[in-house]
Amino acid sequence: MKHYTVAFAGNPNTGKSTLFNLLTGLRQHTGNWAGKTVISAEGEFTHNNRVYKAIDLPGTYSLYSNSADEEAARDYIIFEQPDVTLVVLDATSLERNLNLALQVLEITGRAVVCINLIDEARKFGIDINLKAISKRLGVPVVAISARNKIGIEALLDQVERVATGAFTSKPLQITYNDEIEQGIAQLVPMIEGVIGSKYPARWIALRLMDGDDSLLTSLKANMDPKSTSNAKEVVGHGVTACH
Repeated sequence: MKHYTVAFAGNPNTGKSTLFNLLTGLRQHTGNWAGKTVISAEGEFTHNNRVYKAIDLPGTYSLYSNSADEEAARDYIIFEQPDVTLVVLDATSLERNLNLALQVLEITGRAVVCINLIDEARKFGIDINLKAISKRLGVPVVAISARNKIGIEALLDQVERVATGAFTSKPLQITYNDEIEQGIAQLVPMIEGVIGSKYPARWIALRLMDGDDSLLTSLKANMDPKSTSNAKEVVGHGVTACH
């Protein structure tokens, strides 16, 4: 029986852990992310006779390096490359929450956007056009209420489609201003020359242009040692590209 990995990402207080607990029940355990004091939780659930390993990433507002939580979530998505990244959003604060979803989609197209607390949104008279959001983002979008167990089967069906490759995503790619895009264009071939095509070169280029030293540290820890000697050169170009 094939196993798939699903990473649960989301802002704090979106009900992400509620959904994780609902799906995994007692089949879970906690620990710490390697080298960090951040707690990690893993569990397991099944759907249509397929087994899924569930990873509850720390609740974060972004995938930058503002905290150990953000670094742990970012590094897991980039380096562990889960079969599905399930991005849990709060239906009552969708605009704010979508920031994280867009960042995830810059890293991976193997994602499902889960709009939780849909029952609360309805109380406020909020109507969400799931088809329009899905079309714009290029990945499946499902509305649920984890607390009231609404929409869970539909969500798991979409997770299955992405995990098995039945759904081919075309994730939204944000276009930045000309200066940034020129910097990205310069850096991407260099990054791919150092780390190959395994990791998201465009997103890494953006982070290097931002001067994200913690990402460089993580890259070195996960790269072939032979490649690390070229990393500083790429970073040097990254700093130059954004000035």
